[in-house]
Amino acid sequence: MSESLKLVAFCGSLRKASFNRLSLQAFVERLPAGTTCETIEIGDWPLYDADLQAKGFPDKMQAAQKTMLEADGIVLVSPEYNYGISGVLKNAIDWLSRMTPQPFAAKPVALFGASMGVLGTARAQYQLRQTLVFLDGRPVNKPEVMIAQAQNKFADGKLTDEMTGKLLGDLGAALALACRQAKAAATVK
Repeated sequence: MSESLKLVAFCGSLRKASFNRLSLQAFVERLPAGTTCETIEIGDWPLYDADLQAKGFPDKMQAAQKTMLEADGIVLVSPEYNYGISGVLKNAIDWLSRMTPQPFAAKPVALFGASMGVLGTARAQYQLRQTLVFLDGRPVNKPEVMIAQAQNKFADGKLTDEMTGKLLGDLGAALALACRQAKAAATVK
């Protein structure tokens, strides 16, 4: 039996019944056996401010950093606002990126998102990938999951689109594989 894996997720949408939260729920439901995922709520984090940082990182950020450092992989889910990632997710990344040790470094990361448009969250995910380069994160490249026209893929709070469900399941499996490979490489060093 495979060793269990721990993931940590951030949802860039604050609305409780958003398509992105529903997508994250569908992703978690399709994770491989032995894989758990904890969601860190970021909606009430203060806006990043270097003056606040100078006084010390708030407890919520320290707890998030600890959870991330203990996790095997990270899940970032974002809507697309004005061709970019949500402000709340960017704010969380800005806070966490300034912590030592930096919790994104060398971690496998799954990215996905849902929108009502025809391109899904393609542009937002591209921004996240650029940010992860600086943070030394390891984004899972395939499958890319950009849930377009999300209003047609959910009913009564559940994902109903079979292809999207398959892609989310495949992404979870790819993230689990990347986590296992990262753990194996770390034990070799």
